[in-house]
Amino acid sequence: MRGKVGLVIGLAAGYVLGTRAGRERYEQIKSQALKVWNLEPVQQQVSKAKDFAKSSVMALPNALWDGAVKVTKAASARGTAGQKVDAAVSAGKASVDDVAKAANTSADAVKKAADDAIDGIADAAGRGGS
Repeated sequence: MRGKVGLVIGLAAGYVLGTRAGRERYEQIKSQALKVWNLEPVQQQVSKAKDFAKSSVMALPNALWDGAVKVTKAASARGTAGQKVDAAVSAGKASVDDVAKAANTSADAVKKAADDAIDGIADAAGRGGS
């Protein structure tokens, strides 16, 4: 029993001391992270990322939507059931190229934005963050 009480006391003391040191270190890390986040070069890259997200990324959903509309219109056109299916398949095949082009455009834009962000951060680090 005596060993168990000593173990519990030791664990309690370790917990209390550990959480104090852990909390202080956490606050230090948090403070440094906020300093870096608020640096002008970092915020410039954040702004670039936001602008990118508002523009280039929408190319793919728009192409998908346009393709779906074309297929739906082709399937609901006049004609026999076979003609409707053929028209829908044809419209779907034609839309594949548009979707692929939009996907490639989005992927290229993402790569360029990431490269620009990395270059900007590397430049800022080379200047000492100022």
